[in-house]
Amino acid sequence: MSKSWKSTLKLPTSTFPVRPNPKLQSIYSRQCTDELYAWQSANRPEDSTFILHDGPPYANGPLHIGHAVNKILKDIIVRYQVQLGKRAIYRPGWDCHGLPIELKALGSGAGQGMGPVQIRDKAKRLASKTVEAQTKGFKSFAVMSEWDNKWTTLDSGYEARQLRVFQKLVRHGLIYRKHKPVYWSTTTRTALAEAELEYKDNHESNSAYVKYPIVSDWKAVPGLSNVQVPLYAAIWTTTPWTLPANKAIAVHDEILYSVLQVGEYALLVANARVEAVKAFVPDAHILIEDIAGSVLAGLEYRNRLQGLESPAQPIIHADFVTADSGTGLVHVAPGHGQDDYEACAKLGIEAFAPITDDGHFTQEAFPEDPERLTSAPTILDGGSQAVLDIVADDVLGTQVIQHKYPYDWRTKRPVVIRATAQWFADVASIKEDALKALESVRFVPEVGRNRLENFIKGRNEWCISRQRSWGVPIPALYSADGDAIMTEETIEHIIAVMKERTSQAWFADDPHDPAWIPASLQGKGGYRRGTDTMDVWFDSGTSWTETAEQADVYLEGSDQHRGWFQSSLLTYVAAQKADGVDRSNICAPFKTLITHGFTLDDQGKKMSKSLGNTIAPEQVMDGTLLPMVKGKGKAAPRHDALGPDALRVWAAMSDYTTDIVIGTGVLQSAHSALIRYRSIIKMLSGSLHESARSAPLTKLDQIALLQLSDTMTQVRGSYERFEFHQGIQALNRWLSNDLSAFYLECLKDRLYCGDGGGVVEPIFNGLLRMLAPITPMLVEEAWASRPEWLQKDGSSEHPARALYTDPVADRSRLTLDESILRADWEILTPVRDAVKQALEHCRTQKLIGSSLQCSLVILTEEGHNALTECLSRWRDELPSILVVSSAHIDLPGPTEPAWSHEQAFEAAGSKGVLTVYPPSAAKCPRCWNYTAPSEDELCKRCNDVVAALPA
Repeated sequence: MSKSWKSTLKLPTSTFPVRPNPKLQSIYSRQCTDELYAWQSANRPEDSTFILHDGPPYANGPLHIGHAVNKILKDIIVRYQVQLGKRAIYRPGWDCHGLPIELKALGSGAGQGMGPVQIRDKAKRLASKTVEAQTKGFKSFAVMSEWDNKWTTLDSGYEARQLRVFQKLVRHGLIYRKHKPVYWSTTTRTALAEAELEYKDNHESNSAYVKYPIVSDWKAVPGLSNVQVPLYAAIWTTTPWTLPANKAIAVHDEILYSVLQVGEYALLVANARVEAVKAFVPDAHILIEDIAGSVLAGLEYRNRLQGLESPAQPIIHADFVTADSGTGLVHVAPGHGQDDYEACAKLGIEAFAPITDDGHFTQEAFPEDPERLTSAPTILDGGSQAVLDIVADDVLGTQVIQHKYPYDWRTKRPVVIRATAQWFADVASIKEDALKALESVRFVPEVGRNRLENFIKGRNEWCISRQRSWGVPIPALYSADGDAIMTEETIEHIIAVMKERTSQAWFADDPHDPAWIPASLQGKGGYRRGTDTMDVWFDSGTSWTETAEQADVYLEGSDQHRGWFQSSLLTYVAAQKADGVDRSNICAPFKTLITHGFTLDDQGKKMSKSLGNTIAPEQVMDGTLLPMVKGKGKAAPRHDALGPDALRVWAAMSDYTTDIVIGTGVLQSAHSALIRYRSIIKMLSGSLHESARSAPLTKLDQIALLQLSDTMTQVRGSYERFEFHQGIQALNRWLSNDLSAFYLECLKDRLYCGDGGGVVEPIFNGLLRMLAPITPMLVEEAWASRPEWLQKDGSSEHPARALYTDPVADRSRLTLDESILRADWEILTPVRDAVKQALEHCRTQKLIGSSLQCSLVILTEEGHNALTECLSRWRDELPSILVVSSAHIDLPGPTEPAWSHEQAFEAAGSKGVLTVYPPSAAKCPRCWNYTAPSEDELCKRCNDVVAALPA
């Protein structure tokens, strides 16, 4: 019986498990989050910080997969900055005010019978409880942050800082109150800002063509003197419910109009709209053409809905009128449209909006018979038809059309435009400064720049007041006559009282409590506190007050261009202007602005509870979305739970600059990648030998170090560009093509059977450094599983704490110039490919099994050339690099071989031929190379190794 040499081999032995050990996960989680964050805060330099300011998640429900993407991307960035030697500052924050939280706290009863104080108490409890739950969820993703130093918008200190910013805007004249049209949600009974809208392209409206009687003397108008029948102005509207608020009809001076005779009356319409109107009044014919709009302005008509005896209303000129749709005459309701409001304001026509907060008509909508409209459905649920029924005799026709229309992005219900008294922030006067501040900002992806700039350019004011209870109160005082008082001094007094009593007292204290009234207003007839709260975008938009300086990165979803990014920029710029900062020095609150897309299912559909296609982060971490794996022995199949790293690898592999797909397919790819990392780490950790540190480096080792260095450089570049998926791809290519298929295959013989040398330790460290931002739990587990001799070595630094750019290997051990190695590798690669092709042919012919069952002879062209020089340099390592038992250059092969196979190749511009022969020696029983004198003897290398072993 042949002797067993297994005990003399250096086979891999590692304590690193194939799958994560559930019992140790909490330890690794704490080490790679809380302990690492504390370590870097204490050990990285104070004068080299990196600030990632957290865009606050909304505290109204459980975490979803989009939350996971957001927080993991932030965590990757922070971890990498620590590797660059920065002291990271990352405090988690939460947006805790606003309508969704209030409505959820109120429940189905919508707060019937509850006062502001009760509503605020319930909302605060809900938000606080949600913050606790979300904190636990974020921690489960292995996200490191100052969890014990978080901020929320309901903190009293935060509210005070927010009011200080508001005070600055007041001082600079940027806050004003005005009765004008705003976006209004009838479902939640509050004003909305542009940032709280989303537009639906297929909104359906019951549009109507309606005629209004001209009551002034039209015969005095040039071109109309021949009209002998009653004359009407024809208008078209997509919102018939606004007809009670009609105050004018607009024409354009430069548009030409016609008079259509329709039986016993005539209609004014634009020339270009005659055919469109005739579709509803087919018996109409043109009576007069080409009347300039400029001569029509000044005519008067009567609005039937305001009563038969109501004052006549004017036809006016307006720049926004076109002849592209409708009739070319526009129904103007200054209480229900911004353009209408501006056109009427110039003429002293007041805004009029006869609807209630919830969208019902008021008595002023139809004074002649108020109940007909006050008892009608709301304006969004049948109110339009109720109006049309009243003016049925004047309705020329109706049609259902689809068009773009604004919706409340929270309730998903249509909004309306309604004139109310609201507080506004002046954006027009700071937008140029805001745009200039963006010039020095880096955008990832770059397309985000245009998106944010366009939002800023298209905005002139910001409605910041909300008619809700749960929020920071707008610090306004009102006189008995309803006049608003808001000055820097009154706000200073209110902040002082609020600091003592909290913002809750603003709503809870007696309405006549004099403590809230500054001395300068005492004894002047009495004042009351306002009940409006501040737009939550102003809340979260002032979160930059939580950072000591400009943040390095803001990172949120692409929807925040119209939300948090915009409100943060506007308040930051406004505050700087109020502080007198020179315009050339005004900057944005962020140096880099990163946006990610939304998560989609594997069919490309947005995640939605109503569609039932949502995925919880826990499902990715526990493996329940993937097929079950077989248990050991008779154990039942189980889910392959890989923990937070599975979620993190998926997030890192995704190109987040577009919408991100999640489903079984992509999760399987992430799962497979993570399993591969674990398998390679197990092999590497089991092959770490202290003796390798003193063993001479071979040329093969130096090629492997060069490939490692190149990969780390590529990964670093990807991380610095925030292109994490590109970094993962570079890492995976190296693992497949260079490490597994090349170096480890070539090293195996020396590692197991020889001196145990090689550069496994630098590769182990380099791999863990690259993985540290992506899979911190895995890195922590791998580091804990390193051999005992390495654990005792104080010179070895944790991969997550080591500087990424520090060398992973001692450069003094390198013996070859890098340029020579690169040139040689360009030549050796086609030679290796030719050898693989030749060996595969031999296997197909059943001439060999293992690649060791052969010897090679390589013949090159005569004379000195790059190919010959390279092969000569690598002569002693060719068997290892080609994974054969022997390889000879330019020597004759056996004279009468049992078989042979030739393979031509070309490298470095020279041609060569390699020939595969049967092995020239016997198989070594220890290393299985065919280099032994006989089958019962060891080869020389193995004999020397065994002889040196302790007895």
